[in-house]
Amino acid sequence: MFIIVRKRVFYFISLVFALLIFGCSVLIVTAIKTANIPDYTILIEIDQKKLYLFENGELIKEYRIASGAKDSPSPIGTWKIIDKGKWGKGFGGHWMGLDVPWGIYGIHGTTREDSIGRAVSKGCIRMFNRDIQELYNIAPLGTPVIITNGPYGPFGTGFRELKPGDRGADVLAVQEKLKELGYYNGRLSGIYGEDLKNAIHKFQKDHNLTVKNTVTREDYHAMGLREFE
Repeated sequence: MFIIVRKRVFYFISLVFALLIFGCSVLIVTAIKTANIPDYTILIEIDQKKLYLFENGELIKEYRIASGAKDSPSPIGTWKIIDKGKWGKGFGGHWMGLDVPWGIYGIHGTTREDSIGRAVSKGCIRMFNRDIQELYNIAPLGTPVIITNGPYGPFGTGFRELKPGDRGADVLAVQEKLKELGYYNGRLSGIYGEDLKNAIHKFQKDHNLTVKNTVTREDYHAMGLREFE
């Protein structure tokens, strides 16, 4: 009986030891695989009409792009790729969607390759078809995408006079500021809707500003917003 118990204890200890070795091996293999996965970042400079791809902080690719037109600007901000798909010919066969809250924006190809280098799209980033195919195959889901357009952060090259229906990083900045000041309780959507208009009217009235639908430089300054933010 004593010998049987000792054998069982021995088998149990052996099993635990084997499981520990297996677990450590899995962790080591996972760590090695993770360490070998490149870290990619995409930087898009609208004013330069360029897209830069970085791998582990080092620039490895540079592409020419087309950006949003004046009335439909590309979304300034820091986003990430949330979906990828082999879309139709109009998108050059490849689509990389971004997590922009105020609309559907992405990076894709085009049948109008003569538009590359210009501000002509509805806000998406267009690339030559050969370039989007290459980028699509390199950049995985979750890749950060930083879009800039000038020195003033969410305000790009300067304050825009906002009106109902406008969308963008500047609208989002106004929503965030008015929420901070206790005037806006809606969703931070980057869309100038009825809820934002009501908040703007109340803010303008409380600060002896002309009550109007538009947001002008005077309103921006009264909110404490500056173009260098």
